[in-house]
Amino acid sequence: MAGKRIVLDVLRGETVFPPPLWMMRQAGRYLPEYRETRKRAGTFLDLCYNPEYAVEVTLQPIERFGFDASILFSDILVVPHALGRALAFEEGRGPVLTPITAAEINDLGTDAFHVNLAPVYETVRTLRKKLPDETTLIGFCGAPWTVATYMIAGHGTPDQAPARLFAYREPAAFARLLKILADQSAAYLVRQIEAGADAVQIFDSWSGVLDEACFEAFCIQPVAEIVRQVKAAYPNVPVIGFPKGAGFNYERYRERTGVQGLGLDWTVPLSAARELQRGGAVQGNLDPLRLVAGGKALSDGVKSILDTLGQGPLVFNLGHGITPETSVPHVEAMVKLVRSGGHG
Repeated sequence: MAGKRIVLDVLRGETVFPPPLWMMRQAGRYLPEYRETRKRAGTFLDLCYNPEYAVEVTLQPIERFGFDASILFSDILVVPHALGRALAFEEGRGPVLTPITAAEINDLGTDAFHVNLAPVYETVRTLRKKLPDETTLIGFCGAPWTVATYMIAGHGTPDQAPARLFAYREPAAFARLLKILADQSAAYLVRQIEAGADAVQIFDSWSGVLDEACFEAFCIQPVAEIVRQVKAAYPNVPVIGFPKGAGFNYERYRERTGVQGLGLDWTVPLSAARELQRGGAVQGNLDPLRLVAGGKALSDGVKSILDTLGQGPLVFNLGHGITPETSVPHVEAMVKLVRSGGHG
């Protein structure tokens, strides 16, 4: 299948076996070559905004493992950063932002948004030239709800209580924030597609902490608006949605957002995943700790997914991002298992 981007075929509903595969966070700290580039780059944000380094780390897992898709190396929080919010990444703590107040939401600066993100677009353009022709290039953004949780709390929290309270106490301001984030994120994805992305993914890492009504208002509606705007510009570009922890809301999410690919976390039972697959392509959903463990835990997990989901449109992936402690030989073993249909 030289030159054929099979991830795109699967996202459009075709069944390919063995399925194509890639990993969320596949460019990252588990790779020694990434750690070397990260040292040279300086800060994490320097790495995200330097096209030379960002291209280098994006290509590293493709060169090492030959994955069928490459995802842009960046971070979901470049969007609030491009809107004028202070952002830093602290070792051992992660992202730190200046918490936004209700009064500050209308002051978010959209005028320089694309100028601030120009290095990201340059990275995408360069990647499409350097990647093998058959490798699908995936752009991405964070979903408005997940991005908003960091903007409001100023950092990650266990259950996103600050953002949930903000939404209850300041509903109009919160709705305005989600609208701004949806519109700007859609424009961001459109620019990535213009630069060469073949598909885009929307990460909603914190969708699992919401009740039914809030899931509809904060997760489904903003993502549906992003999909609408992206499809208006590029109707043939697949959009993958990953609402981690959505549980019983997964089916409703797919139906109401219009995403073509549905990313599943590792807690989704494979029987439920098979039902969701009837509505289109699914992506996932190996527990990342099976990859850390290796051996029988890994082979059993891969085989179960392939046996249950291999007869429909499937992009094999983890059920969340690869963890830094994962060993490279275990990734090599996983790739071999998937490529052999679970019998490697």
